[in-house]
Amino acid sequence: MNNKVQSNRQGSTTTRRLFDRLLEDKFSFTIIVIATIFQVLLTVYLPVLIGQAVNYIVGPSQVNFQALSLLILKMLVVIGVTTLLQYLNPYLYNRMIYKMVSSLRQEALEKVHRLPLSFVDQQSTGDLVSRLTTDSDQLADGLVMVFNQFFVGILTIVFTLISMLWLDLLMVLLVVGLSPLSIIVARFISSRSYKMYQKQTRSRGELASFIEESVQQEEVIRLYNHHQTMNNDFINQNHTYADYSKWAIFYSALGNPTTRFINALIYASVTFAGAVRIISGTFSVGELTTFLNYANQYMKPFNDISSVLSEIQASLACAERMFMLLDQKDEVETGQAVFDSEQLKGDIGFDQVDFAYVKTESLIENLSFNAEAGQTVAIVGPTGAGKSTLINLLMRFYDVDQGKIELDGTNIEVYTRASIRQQFGMVLQETWLKVGTVADNIAYANPNLSRVDIIRAAKAAKADRFIDMLPQGYDTYLDKAGAELSTGQQQLLSIARVFAAKPKMLILDEATSSIDTLTEVLIQKAFDQLMVNRTSFIIAHRLSTIQNADHILVLDKGHIIEHGNHKTLMQAKGFYYQLQMAHQSVGQFD
Repeated sequence: MNNKVQSNRQGSTTTRRLFDRLLEDKFSFTIIVIATIFQVLLTVYLPVLIGQAVNYIVGPSQVNFQALSLLILKMLVVIGVTTLLQYLNPYLYNRMIYKMVSSLRQEALEKVHRLPLSFVDQQSTGDLVSRLTTDSDQLADGLVMVFNQFFVGILTIVFTLISMLWLDLLMVLLVVGLSPLSIIVARFISSRSYKMYQKQTRSRGELASFIEESVQQEEVIRLYNHHQTMNNDFINQNHTYADYSKWAIFYSALGNPTTRFINALIYASVTFAGAVRIISGTFSVGELTTFLNYANQYMKPFNDISSVLSEIQASLACAERMFMLLDQKDEVETGQAVFDSEQLKGDIGFDQVDFAYVKTESLIENLSFNAEAGQTVAIVGPTGAGKSTLINLLMRFYDVDQGKIELDGTNIEVYTRASIRQQFGMVLQETWLKVGTVADNIAYANPNLSRVDIIRAAKAAKADRFIDMLPQGYDTYLDKAGAELSTGQQQLLSIARVFAAKPKMLILDEATSSIDTLTEVLIQKAFDQLMVNRTSFIIAHRLSTIQNADHILVLDKGHIIEHGNHKTLMQAKGFYYQLQMAHQSVGQFD
């Protein structure tokens, strides 16, 4: 019972929020309402003219042609204006709705960029994409139906009821007394379809996430012969989605024929009662004709409303998912100061830092170390030791739970996140390129970079050789976000992007993992030049790449268990020494 009440409250809240958004364009909304009311009034007025025309045809050789001609002319005008409004109104509210949904989609995407990474990391990419694309499209379709059928239907019911009251009270009581049957049936069906559509949208997001994971990891799936398991998992999820869709569509399809059957019974009852009234002389044929038209107009919207209610419920479920995203709290900006890049030295200190992704499971405890300006600091340790977490904290992707991180002696939380991140260049093990030209990707941090500087950065990163072999060189368009390039080529472009940015400090997270040995040697020399007078952090699994680091931090379970340079750590014959021995025997430590 409580779940049902909560669901109803969520639905009403979502409806109110959508209505408030539509009212943001008050002028268009007002014009649409007035034009729709005028369209319905003309539609309701037409049966009056038809009834009068029937009465002008009294019998053989008793037709009032003069009055009938004028009436037909009036009917043609009414039909013409109604047709024009039926064409114009959908254009007006389609424009308003798609403008609103486009704004909502844009707001949702901007919201994603403002959310804490802790929230984004917990969401599947497929589900977020589904909210911004499929859900927003279905929301637009549902809102179009609200104006095209629901709103017009409600107005038609109201105006037709008033017109019928003007004709005959007894006949109106007959129609109104039977019509609640359609309402009860429509409500019964729509309440169930709403629940099914809610489950359908959630299941669709999960399915989209699973498909994205399957496609992205196809090589791994084939490597471990895991395709049958993936297929079985997909079959289960696909069956669940199909089951929810089946029941949602079933209830959606059930509403219209059921209410049509009930309305046909009502129409037959009104016809019989009207015929009896004509025989008794209390009703004319023209009045019955008008009333039957009204009865049809009055009952038809119930069919339309019942058929569209399920679509509206599905749209509300989609809107609810989008609003849930918009209602998430933005990443809190604690700092206001902005770094003066020209004055930056690069001294970095971690002072008794505690951090945990899950508050009940501590990862880093009481961690302290200092990196002097211009030093190269290497971070090594087993998987899960907290190496990447240190970088996340330094870049303020996450904030520390206790302690502080200082840059040039000042707590980094004093500065804006954008100001902090602007000082760093980062190359990750997993590359990312955007849809655009090769030059656009290299100049990502500075779109106004000259072609000369772009080429210089590519040469420094040793990427110029393969770029020159591309069809249009630096103007080659990567319409698949770099998927048409090899993994090594993608990584070379990522490295060139850092060279072009000329950051004050560097973070290299296994930056040459996908590059051949010869190119890696050349890149390492380029990095050595780039790291001169720059504070640099290197996360390395290939221990041979960090032997020249000024300082090496050995992490295990969130603690620094050893630190020093390569020579002193090897002489200590501790954990680092064991890693080096394992590296020499295996070839690579992971």
